[in-house]
Amino acid sequence: MVLIVVVLTMSMAVYWLTMHFVRQRALANQIAIGKALYAQHCASCHGVNLEGQPNWQTRNADGKLPAPPHNDSGHTWHHSDEQLFKITKLGVSAIVPDYESDMIGFEGKMSDEEIRTVINFIKSTWSPRYRDYQAERNRFQ
Repeated sequence: MVLIVVVLTMSMAVYWLTMHFVRQRALANQIAIGKALYAQHCASCHGVNLEGQPNWQTRNADGKLPAPPHNDSGHTWHHSDEQLFKITKLGVSAIVPDYESDMIGFEGKMSDEEIRTVINFIKSTWSPRYRDYQAERNRFQ
C-alpha cells in the first residue's frame, strides 16, 4: 500500500513538472512571436526597445503627443489589458472619444490573437512591480 502511494505521488510530481515546463515553453514561444509582431508593427513608432519617441509627454506642433514608451518608464502599465487591446485594435479614440493621435488602429492588420500576443510581449518586459500593478487593474476592469 505504501509503495502505491509513493508511486502515485511521484507520478503526480513528474506530471506537474512536465506540464509546468510545457507551459513555460509555450509562454516563451508566445513571447517570441509577440516580440516579432511588435518589431513588425509597433517598433517604428514606439521604439525597438519599447523606449517611445523623445519628449513623449510634450505635444508636437500639430498638437499630438509622440508615441509613448511601453517599458517601465511609460504609462502602458496603467491600463488594463482590455484598454490596451482596444487602443491597439481601434486607436486611442476607442477609449478617449475625439482624441487625436497618430496611433492608428491595427484592425484588419493584425488578428485579435496577434494583438493580445503583442500585449503579452510588452507586459513580459515590465518589472514585477508594474506587472503586479497592471494585474490589479485587470481585476477591476
